[in-house]
Amino acid sequence: MITIKFLGKSFNLYSKYKTFNLYSSSSQQTKKMTKLKIGDDAPEFSSTDKDGNHVDLAQFKGKILVLYFYPKDNTPGCTAEACEFRDKYEEFVQAGASVVGVSSDSSESHQKFTSKYKLPFTLITDKKNEIAHKYGVGKELLFLPGRSTFIIDQNGKIACEYSSLFKATNHISEALKCINDLKTKQ
Repeated sequence: MITIKFLGKSFNLYSKYKTFNLYSSSSQQTKKMTKLKIGDDAPEFSSTDKDGNHVDLAQFKGKILVLYFYPKDNTPGCTAEACEFRDKYEEFVQAGASVVGVSSDSSESHQKFTSKYKLPFTLITDKKNEIAHKYGVGKELLFLPGRSTFIIDQNGKIACEYSSLFKATNHISEALKCINDLKTKQ
């Protein structure tokens, strides 16, 4: 076990199953995450948006869904990513895709973030990181929530996945490339 101290918190790194899992000193052990592969069924999810409305995967059946996970509302990288999705939103709509952002922030935080930056797409709350866990989005650099984008095709399959914590705005161009590839294959 290795203990890492950062911003006044202690984190313990355990080696298990030939992978590394990070546990906060105050939390219980988490389950081993499964990394999704292209062609896998997209895991079901259910949550609420900024207004408390129910959102789940079934609502997007027969449509392309861009499901993007980001660390935190109102941080520089996350704001740049959300605003880039906003600025390219019409391209996603014209391609027949819906965009949904996921973070552990509260509905109230999402409401303020959406209003401040005039975001036209849905943000959902994943307070316990259950959705992130189902999609294999874990901590990066041992403590930062991950940044990953999944393109789910009309059949509910993972068509593309892009992960980059520091190249936040690249997620948008990669998502559009994948969607255009899906459209040309139809």
